Amino acid sequence: MSAIEIHDLKKTFRLYTDRGSSLKEKLLSKQRRHYETRTVLDGISLTAAPGEVIGLIGKNGSGTVFFTGCNLRCVYCQNYEISRELKGKEVSAFQLKRIFEDLIEQGAENINLVNPTHYADRLAELLGDFASPVPIVYNSSGYESVETLKKLRGKIDIYLPDFKYTRSDKAQKYSLAPDYPEVAKKAILEMRSQVEDSFDERGMMQSGLIVRHLILPQNTNSSLEALGWLSDNLKDTCVSLMAQYVPCGNLEEYPELNRKITEREYNKVLSFALSKGIDKLFIQELASADKKFIPAFDFTGIV
Repeated sequence: MSAIEIHDLKKTFRLYTDRGSSLKEKLLSKQRRHYETRTVLDGISLTAAPGEVIGLIGKNGSGTVFFTGCNLRCVYCQNYEISRELKGKEVSAFQLKRIFEDLIEQGAENINLVNPTHYADRLAELLGDFASPVPIVYNSSGYESVETLKKLRGKIDIYLPDFKYTRSDKAQKYSLAPDYPEVAKKAILEMRSQVEDSFDERGMMQSGLIVRHLILPQNTNSSLEALGWLSDNLKDTCVSLMAQYVPCGNLEEYPELNRKITEREYNKVLSFALSKGIDKLFIQELASADKKFIPAFDFTGIV
């Protein structure tokens, strides 16, 4: 039985050529607007068995370890309980290794370190003498210093950074980090220099780089800029285009963020990604935008 079946998939989008000189002209015009039809996928077929081709999750799941705190202040953070409210439990280096070992014994496909940036120096020491039989994943916001990342060279198998913004004003408004675009670009290029993509016979990533981009409502043009940079600077790199945004926290001052993204917004960004030749692309259904997918931070595996 297949989990996913696709037969003869074709994807097109319209590129309009006449924009009109004014809003009034567009509204009063009785002629159809002129456009070119671009085909970005044609005749694509595939079958995926349950759990076999999800690059990091696999049949047994990812061994996720969340770290308390964050060096960003994203107003829409889904993990605000641990990133902003600092919910967590202190563990020693020995205990953390034991957590890793327990996850491996349970069959985890990898050890997935979520938001580890502010613990990177300690992790570099710990991972230096931890011989993991499964890949180590560094799952971060992308807001990293190159100097810190160099300490992790040879200790991280898979980098999984966000690339949130290319505009400083957006980075300041939503994450209080106006230098995010330049810092993240340098960090992601350093990550790319450290690892090459490799997959096992099941399609599970064993080493490499996957760059994530979360589409925010009413911010699709910013998403196009982010994908444009990735296409120009990271050819043949895996990109995860996320539709999972769901409003969290107090967003009274950010009314544009107080809703999920629409199908039109996601399709606009997806079509652009495909038109830019980003073909190593992980995509999400809009149904992923649901709070039920946010983890329960109940210290499972720690206490």
